[in-house]
Amino acid sequence: MGGRPSSPLDKQQQQHLKGQVDTLLRNFLPCYRGQLAASVLQQISQELGPQEPAGCQLMRSKKLPRVREHRGPLTQLGGHPPRWQPIFCVLRGDGRLEWFSHREEYENGGHPLGSMALTGYTVLTSQREYLHLLDTLCPVSSGERTQGESDPLLEMPVHFPLFLQHPFRRHLCFSAATGEVQRAWRLALQGGIRLRGTVLQRSQAPAARAFLDAVRLYRQHQGHFGDDDVTLGSDAEVLTGVLMRELLPALRAQTLPGLRGASRNRAWAWTELLDAVHAAVLAGASAGLRAFQPEKDELLAVLEKTIRPDVDQILLQRERLVGRLRVEVQRPLESCLRGKVDAQLSLVTQKLLSTTEAVLLAVQSLLAQGMDRLSRHLRGSSSGTQLRKEILGPAFPSKKSCSHLPAIGAQVYSFGEMPWDPELMQTCYREAERSRGHLGQLVVPVGFFGTQSLVFGAQDLAQQLMANAVATFLQLADQCLTTALDCTQAAQRLEKVRGRVLKKFQSDSSSAQRKFVRGWLLCIFLPFVLRQLEEGCKVELLEFEGDVLAVGSPALTIEGIYKDIVQGVLLQKIDGELKKTLGASDVSCTLDGCSEAPWDQTGVDEEAEAQRRTCPGQPGSSAEVQRLCPLPPPGTFCR
Repeated sequence: MGGRPSSPLDKQQQQHLKGQVDTLLRNFLPCYRGQLAASVLQQISQELGPQEPAGCQLMRSKKLPRVREHRGPLTQLGGHPPRWQPIFCVLRGDGRLEWFSHREEYENGGHPLGSMALTGYTVLTSQREYLHLLDTLCPVSSGERTQGESDPLLEMPVHFPLFLQHPFRRHLCFSAATGEVQRAWRLALQGGIRLRGTVLQRSQAPAARAFLDAVRLYRQHQGHFGDDDVTLGSDAEVLTGVLMRELLPALRAQTLPGLRGASRNRAWAWTELLDAVHAAVLAGASAGLRAFQPEKDELLAVLEKTIRPDVDQILLQRERLVGRLRVEVQRPLESCLRGKVDAQLSLVTQKLLSTTEAVLLAVQSLLAQGMDRLSRHLRGSSSGTQLRKEILGPAFPSKKSCSHLPAIGAQVYSFGEMPWDPELMQTCYREAERSRGHLGQLVVPVGFFGTQSLVFGAQDLAQQLMANAVATFLQLADQCLTTALDCTQAAQRLEKVRGRVLKKFQSDSSSAQRKFVRGWLLCIFLPFVLRQLEEGCKVELLEFEGDVLAVGSPALTIEGIYKDIVQGVLLQKIDGELKKTLGASDVSCTLDGCSEAPWDQTGVDEEAEAQRRTCPGQPGSSAEVQRLCPLPPPGTFCR
């Protein structure tokens, strides 16, 4: 649109941004090195410590999280001056959106006109809502007169729009031919956005945990203790988001007054400038992390060799320091929890429990419907041999080959694909979305603005449990079906498998709900408590810093020990609240339990590295669906 600067960034601005990135890395990498050491110590201590009995009843899905590839014709608003033009869009399985001039160019392997990683984007399907967003980006001051420039968005109303909005990147404006096409694209795009956003949260690698902890520690050093979704994305994208938030006030002050044209045209120009800045920062952050990779690999190897032989001594010295420091901070910590956390903790706990209960019940209902639907089709097979053949037959090569399968094989394929079907899973994902507004209001007083991350986490949990349940059903069905069974006997065996899978699902769901809520309560309240205690405990921390340094282990820092003390006392509060609400069963589960990471994580860190190198209706069912157990009486949770 109008008002676009001829050159978004000159050489001087690019050099300035490079210096900003260098400064960020210079300040961040020491935090990262320290957290890598702490993460290695944590991993080794968990390996050598008492092993908890396996809590997962369902088998783990071996399939990596992905989105189902989606493609089709759309129209796009682009160019200078902008105009609506037909394109062919493809959403890749890794959550990257590409668009081509026409279908043939895509099918012939041609280069796309453009592509975008969907990390951090939001999908809007209302033209009025999007125009209001543009108005807020560059508001017109009182008495300011705007020039009457043409606005294609106003001249040509869009009936089925798909607006992709990002706080620091250029907006993407598409239009679908029908409402059905628009809905399918919206669900597919939302899945891609979530997949790209939670790549680090899904990884259980020590380096990934260390990176996220280092980002939080770095931001605390900058005075920012809350959580505001900054950790969504790959490592380079996260650091880019951190720096963009720091640069944004100065960019606004220096740039917005100089933009000319109508308000919405200036807003469009502003997003293009932000996109240029974001691209420069992302390139610098990616290069810096690539350069750090050899050092990181060597550091992890050295830490493993130095920490493992002395782990018992390190942990003993750590416990002594924890005991001494706890005496100093116990009183102000408990006072803070009583006065500023207890009341809010109860409300947030109830809301998180009610949200996860609704999500997991939706998953259980969908799972039961899927198993019943598959069983009905399989009962039509001629024998147990045919049933078993269809369970393990050529039903999983690809969606394209599914069209050549017999009807039963197609049903098995569809059942196996349920976790990745955005239309089916939408009933589960919607339950997490419904709580966003109320939950956001509850956590604002404690400075938590990461509700998008929380919603994504609940949706990931739903998908993970569904994937595990589907894999378990297929595995058990294969084990129980033999060539000696006739059709009736085979159907009876499958009914027993259905019951076993539901019982296993209920067990895992109950465990996963507790761990999910416990972990997010910690994410919500820990930064708030640390901020409240910062000034009062600063003297005590300085007094103990020399003792920590005297231990001589990079895995021990005064900040880490202090955080562990606060976290331990806070978790006692959280466990007490969960016990009061859910009953007397054990709630003191580890945060690294299997229900929180049921994916086979192979490839997740490779995915992050690759990102650096590349800059409703449900079928009816008469099935009886059992509620998750154990659950409190109806009405316990506030909805």
